[in-house]
Amino acid sequence: MTLFEAAPYDPARIRKRRIRITAIVLIVLVCLILAWNFRHYPEEHVVSNFFAALQQQDYEKAYGIWNHDPDWKQHPQKYSNYPFQDFMRDWGPGGQWGLIKSYRVDGSAVPKGGNATSFDIGSSGIVVVVTVNERVADKAHVWVEKSDKTLGFSPF
Repeated sequence: MTLFEAAPYDPARIRKRRIRITAIVLIVLVCLILAWNFRHYPEEHVVSNFFAALQQQDYEKAYGIWNHDPDWKQHPQKYSNYPFQDFMRDWGPGGQWGLIKSYRVDGSAVPKGGNATSFDIGSSGIVVVVTVNERVADKAHVWVEKSDKTLGFSPF
């Protein structure tokens, strides 16, 4: 086939191709946006389950979520650094938040690394921010370890 024997210009074919390319680009873009927005969903879900147990006043279940060990009663000596009595002092009815009647997971973030970057892949955990009992000025910051989903107090 030579230049003079080329297929005639077909505007419909070109339009369909342009629409296909645009659709693929939009789908990829939407997938990337969703992946970015839900990148910390597992950690936020663990914190949501923790506060749901506290709201139901099921402190033993909440302690199991805190340690990522639902069978913590079988071996309480394993958690001697933060025993259940200390947990009740912090998260029970007499704790900083009192009885938890409502909560809302506001979001999460990777803390700044040692090199002052806002996105540190080497970080071992996520900080999840929660509004408890509609206390907007004072939010709970819960540390979630990425590797095993244990909870802790955020240093940030």
